[in-house]
Amino acid sequence: MTRKDFVVSADGHILEPVDLFKTRLPKHLRDRAVWEEDFEIEPLVEGGARHFRRLHTPGFEGWTISRYRQTTGRMPEGDPEQVLEDMDIDGVDVQVMHPNLSLFGLYSDDHELSMAHARVYNDYVVERFTPYFNRIAPTAPVPLTDIGEAVAEIERVAASGFRAVLLPAIPPKPYYSRDYDPVWAAAQANGVQIFIHTQTGGVKVNDPESTTLKVVMQNAAQVNQPMTDKAASKRMVTQCIYSTITPQQVICELIGGGVPERYPDLHFALIEFNAHWLASLVGSMDKCWVTGIGQDSDWWLGHWDTDRPATDQPNMAQLFKLNEKWPYPLKPSEYVKRQFHISFQDDPVAVACRHITGLSTIVWGNDYPHAEGTFRGSRELLAKQLGDLPDDERAPIVGGTLASILGYAPILG
Repeated sequence: MTRKDFVVSADGHILEPVDLFKTRLPKHLRDRAVWEEDFEIEPLVEGGARHFRRLHTPGFEGWTISRYRQTTGRMPEGDPEQVLEDMDIDGVDVQVMHPNLSLFGLYSDDHELSMAHARVYNDYVVERFTPYFNRIAPTAPVPLTDIGEAVAEIERVAASGFRAVLLPAIPPKPYYSRDYDPVWAAAQANGVQIFIHTQTGGVKVNDPESTTLKVVMQNAAQVNQPMTDKAASKRMVTQCIYSTITPQQVICELIGGGVPERYPDLHFALIEFNAHWLASLVGSMDKCWVTGIGQDSDWWLGHWDTDRPATDQPNMAQLFKLNEKWPYPLKPSEYVKRQFHISFQDDPVAVACRHITGLSTIVWGNDYPHAEGTFRGSRELLAKQLGDLPDDERAPIVGGTLASILGYAPILG
């Protein structure tokens, strides 16, 4: 690259103190708090990890991960100064940061428990990270299981300096529901943008097989199974098809529900879904509402009722008339280009399709400090995938778009 880009990572995580919720939740909820514990073992493989952490969360116990060794063994929990050091290592000017393992406790079917976790987390972020909001942009989780309380929390966190709120990928009701209009109105009125992170929502406190956690455990199980024809196929079906269903559904529900039309100043950032599927989606959404060249607009389909007169056949219809019923002034793809931002880490297909999806529609994130992210390799990754792009095409992808919607000015000098 010929110059220093202003880099804003869409995807980072604040590693909460392991006892944050056990010590700060209302006392009657602490026995159901999200908490973690560290332990050390002899490596499972030669030269492997020694330090592990076990998660305890409503609806599930025992998900275990090793520490993120790309941070040289340090765990940057509760230490914004260390986060800033790591950002400088990775060449990141501003890091958007979401909750970490508390994501499993923030969007459950127990509203009191979810909202209590959200308030504790948001208060902690304000207390510990406010002096660093010029470079760290945390999102404030807001459960949607009670609309009135969701609106109140949006207003509260906006007043505390948050620039974005975090909503679940699997909401209690479909996102086309007009019940959410007070949420969208509160976000727009208070100048906060909407972020939606993968693997959030769908947690049932009494069901360890609930959607999000089941996906996590299935991934672990696949690694320890022999690689068969079925396993190879299943891996691709899961990664290429199933993993893209949720973000596509979120986009279709929001646009189909008229949310971006009614709230044109609101932006929606979908995080850690990658974006290779996006070009196909925008093409398919527009195609829903177009009768193509050569297609017979007078083609009838249905069930003919011989007991009714020919002039009264309610089960027959001109199939392509449905294509004329799009209710909004812009095409679906135009709403995507105007108000949606999909994050990717390492996705050359998304970059190659940028002129189809829109330059502001794909945004980069390093998933700091997760092991599946690009931290400590982000400079190399950006140079490889984006280094040959013209400045005016690269700039919005690596940071310009997010800087604009979140209100960050490029750092000069």
